[in-house]
Amino acid sequence: MSRIGRLLIAIPKTVELKIEEGTLKVKGPLGELLQKFHPSVKFEFDQSSRLLQVNVAEEEPKREALWGLSRTLAFNAVEGVVKGFSKEMEIHGLGYSAKVQGKDLVLSVGYMNPVHLTIPQGIKVEITQPTNPARFIIKGVDKQLVGQFAATVRSVRKVEPYKGKGIRYKDEVIRKKAGKAFAGGAT
Repeated sequence: MSRIGRLLIAIPKTVELKIEEGTLKVKGPLGELLQKFHPSVKFEFDQSSRLLQVNVAEEEPKREALWGLSRTLAFNAVEGVVKGFSKEMEIHGLGYSAKVQGKDLVLSVGYMNPVHLTIPQGIKVEITQPTNPARFIIKGVDKQLVGQFAATVRSVRKVEPYKGKGIRYKDEVIRKKAGKAFAGGAT
């Protein structure tokens, strides 16, 4: 039996749920999400106690994995439309900057031309500090979409291990390497 799958999900009063075959539609104060699920996963919503329960048709190892995954996806959908998700990013490096132009995030990170990334629908980018170190926040209701866009932004200029220049998550720890002068030992 799945330890995660059997946990109940408390649904706030501000959230509307629609359970259809294979899909769960969640609507809340921040937006709306439609999540598709495997046909063996069944949802039961108790309107009086406002608890959502996730079940699977048969208990098999593959279905138990789907059970825990489906419960987590449903929980993330509810949390996303109520609180939202965000990733804080930093850009370290002399002359590196970030700005939003229309529907594009423009990154100047040491290349000959600035890098233009189209911001996906449902995502908001808020620049808190434009330069040295540039800081910005990626926000949205879909946890997967926020994380994927943050990873795409980070891949534009990964942090190099010698000086620490590049794009990173706010609390990311970068292990710096010693330079060439310190690597060898003086004999």
